[in-house]
Amino acid sequence: MDPALREILTSGGTGALTSIKRDGQPQLSMVTYAIDPEATLVRVSTTDGRAKVANLRRDPRSSLFVTSSSGWSYAVAQGTVELSPVAAAPDDPTVESLVQLYRDANGEHPDWDDYRRAMVADRRLVVRLSVDHVYGVAQG
Repeated sequence: MDPALREILTSGGTGALTSIKRDGQPQLSMVTYAIDPEATLVRVSTTDGRAKVANLRRDPRSSLFVTSSSGWSYAVAQGTVELSPVAAAPDDPTVESLVQLYRDANGEHPDWDDYRRAMVADRRLVVRLSVDHVYGVAQG
C-alpha cells in the first residue's frame, strides 16, 4: 500500500462509509472510525436498524472514503464487512468491542458504566471492514 494513502486513512477519524442499496445505488454515511496501523481493518459503531446495516447485511461490500485535512488528497479503503451481534448486555463481547473502538477513536470516556448502558439501549453493533484494496490521490 502506498504509505501516503495509509497516512490519510490512519490520521483521520471521520469518513464516508458506503453500502449498496437494493437498487444498486450507493448509500453513504458519515462515520467516526478506528483503523489499525496497517490500514487493513476499519471499525465503526452503528445502530441496528439503520439503512447501512440493512444494506450491509444484504451485500457486505463496502468502502470508506477519507480526505486529507486540505481536502485535496483522499484515500478509499475497499473490502467486505462483518457485523457483530447487537449489544445485548453491558458486559457482552459486543459492548467490549464498542468500548475498545471508542478508546481507539476518541480516548477515554468520562463514564464507562453509562456508555455501556447506552450501547445496549441504542442497540449498537460494530461494523468491521476488512480492507482488500486501497486507492486514492495523495498530493504533496
